[in-house]
Amino acid sequence: MNFKRSWDMAGKWKTMPFNQCAELIKDTVHPSEVRGHPYVGLEHISEGQLSISKYGLADQVTSIKLRFQKGDILFGKLRPYFRKVVIAPFDGVCSTDIWVVRSKPGIDQRYLFYWMASYEFIEESTRASEGTRMPRAQWEFVGRITKPIPPLKEQRAIAHILGTLDDKIELNRKMNETLEQMARALFKSWFVDFEPVRAKMEGKWKRGKSLPGMPAKLYDLFPNRLVNSELGEIPEGWRVGKPTECCIKVYNGGTPRRNENRFWNRGNIPWLTSGEVRKPIIIITENYITEEGLAESSAKWVPPFSTVVALYGATAGQVSLTALRLTTNQAVCALIPKKSFAFFNYHTMRLATGELTNKAVGSAQQNISKKIIEDTKLVLPSDTVVNIFNEMVTPFFVQWISNLHQSRTLAALRDALLPKLISGEIRIKDAERFLRRRV
Repeated sequence: MNFKRSWDMAGKWKTMPFNQCAELIKDTVHPSEVRGHPYVGLEHISEGQLSISKYGLADQVTSIKLRFQKGDILFGKLRPYFRKVVIAPFDGVCSTDIWVVRSKPGIDQRYLFYWMASYEFIEESTRASEGTRMPRAQWEFVGRITKPIPPLKEQRAIAHILGTLDDKIELNRKMNETLEQMARALFKSWFVDFEPVRAKMEGKWKRGKSLPGMPAKLYDLFPNRLVNSELGEIPEGWRVGKPTECCIKVYNGGTPRRNENRFWNRGNIPWLTSGEVRKPIIIITENYITEEGLAESSAKWVPPFSTVVALYGATAGQVSLTALRLTTNQAVCALIPKKSFAFFNYHTMRLATGELTNKAVGSAQQNISKKIIEDTKLVLPSDTVVNIFNEMVTPFFVQWISNLHQSRTLAALRDALLPKLISGEIRIKDAERFLRRRV
């Protein structure tokens, strides 16, 4: 981006301390008083994404919490460098390690949010944090941070520009939720509840007739009855098997020696750790290794559309799908699918997450083994049915992955524009023209 600095605009701005712009809300409440209300902990706010990934319920927590309203700013004060900042999308309660913040008169709430989400503010709040292992930002210190503040009309214009990008990111997130639900619903219908078979048995699905998720052309692919198995009733002709029968290979990765810079410096090979196996789909990794690091360690290439399972630590038993070619450490087990089994494997292992988590052992660090994954029992349909399922859900996953990449690009654009807009370095009209060419 090549913008001229807008000194004439910035010159009209008024320098103000943060505590004259923002109010810290301390509305404490016991969860028993607000049963059924949403609860937001630090674990529910996505790191650096300016969004809530999920939330719990007040019924699930016990100690005193803070009450917040829709539109309040929630700022994670514990380890503020994680940049856990979000505008609350609903009323609820949150952890006391989260600041609840509202703008004061003359300050636009969303403009204040973007100021608090700026890397400059994050760095300032981190610099004065108290505590070594669990540093917490101090309100008294951040209250003294000063910056030039534009007139309210310009605050709203800046917030609108940045909000346009966040709105598109949120739209993609909601679309991806729908795509995920559609794929999961079809998998559950065919391979968990056996609805096509039951519909035939009950006379609801007849030859030449289509039902939701059951096109007429697929009628002859599904059996007419259920039979007993060690996993309960399953469609006749299907059988109980293991993940290894759906895979070309199943293996763990490895870690190049950390004290060898040549294995890490300027690496361009994506390298996945178990702690990253949190999101449904992996489109990028936090770490990279070199060709030498790959050659001289147990790390192995994992192709796109493989299923990966975390073996150790807090994410033990969690499952993700790879959307790129990558390598992994030894705490990740990769299931390399047979042709057309990629999405069947992914949903099968996602279904087994609870079972895998329950089998995790160890007190200090939970872990499961590759053998536990390989010995997981599952219902194996015919290859033809799996092929058809793969064909039907592939468009969902392709769009899902495309949305993830687009949202990542939009977030990077927002983070690039944010400091320039709130500092007055670029004009609003320049930013609007820039966005029109790219969004």
